Amino acid sequence: QVQLVESGGGLVQPGGSLRLSCAASGSISSFNAMGWYRQAPGKQRELVAAITSGGSTNYADSLKGRFTISRDNAKNTVYLQMNNLNPEDTAVYYCNARILVKYFWGQGTQVTVSS
Repeated sequence: QVQLVESGGGLVQPGGSLRLSCAASGSISSFNAMGWYRQAPGKQRELVAAITSGGSTNYADSLKGRFTISRDNAKNTVYLQMNNLNPEDTAVYYCNARILVKYFWGQGTQVTVSS
């Protein structure tokens, strides 16, 4: 069983930045992929960004250029750097890990963009 713990969420003003962290209980170098999803009130959960064990990244088209996913295998942690945030980015952000056909989720961290 893999445990994922997100941190770094909070309240930020429009145009600001946040960095989310996702600490895994296992060795993320053995995970097929890790990613960040988000769910805004009344909306479906959507992919934000993902990174494979080989380092390939994938982003939601609407977020390219503002969000960056990265990983530190030594710390078993995946990060999501979010820049130029706007109110539409307000959501609960979830960390996800895939090991073969199994998916694991963190508990989520709230990001609120508001003046």
